[in-house]
Amino acid sequence: MTIHTVKSADGTSIAFETTGKGPPLILVGGAFCDRTAPTSGTPLAALLAHRFTVFSYDRRGRGDSGDSPPHALEREVEDVAAVITAAGGSAAVFGNSSGGLLALDAAAQGLPIPKLVVYEPPVILDADRARAFEGLAKQLDEAVAGNRRTEAVELYFTKVMQMPEPAVARLRKAPMWAGLEHLAHTLSYDLLITARGPSRLEQLSAVRAATLVMEGGSSPGWMREAIQTLARAIPNARHRTLEGQTHAVDPKALTQALEEFLGE
Repeated sequence: MTIHTVKSADGTSIAFETTGKGPPLILVGGAFCDRTAPTSGTPLAALLAHRFTVFSYDRRGRGDSGDSPPHALEREVEDVAAVITAAGGSAAVFGNSSGGLLALDAAAQGLPIPKLVVYEPPVILDADRARAFEGLAKQLDEAVAGNRRTEAVELYFTKVMQMPEPAVARLRKAPMWAGLEHLAHTLSYDLLITARGPSRLEQLSAVRAATLVMEGGSSPGWMREAIQTLARAIPNARHRTLEGQTHAVDPKALTQALEEFLGE
């Protein structure tokens, strides 16, 4: 696929690829994701290409996109707007994990998104935990600035994703670890998006897109409860559980759900 670029409002270059034919659909990835991620990038795009023109893009600071520090949520919403413009001025959007929160924020700010699908956006209902994430984001930036990328990735897994340290130690030996470290400088971006906490629920009343909110049936109970609470806060939303799935969702399960909802 050919790499295209579009300028965001602040002049940052945002890279994207397109595949398929049909109504435009933009994929928004979460932490550790660029446009090649299995559940928000080109692999998922390939499964959807027979029904949609799918836009897989690198969020700022990732892949072939530029960056213009300091990070701000408003700039990332402008990036989504730029890709929507490149898609023809209106597009359905799918957001995975913290990319789902970004997609929700974009819809709440009135971007031309007729249909929106999100999978397990990590909305935080505990205000104290949300505030703690702001401090952790600073720690992540300090670790990266000190060239301690391994430390930053470990912090994210243990403090944010709450993975036990032995599991993180095993992951460090996996071939994928180098790619995780490569994206370590963007972890605070996702954490600050997540740190908005329960105040986000109040703003979701502004979402006008027909919205599908999903979670995995095998995900932790606290996460499922938070996702269902989020779904109730959106005026024109429905909720769906993908049975047997976790946060590491099967792209084929996502494809079926997206085709059913977006094809209505």
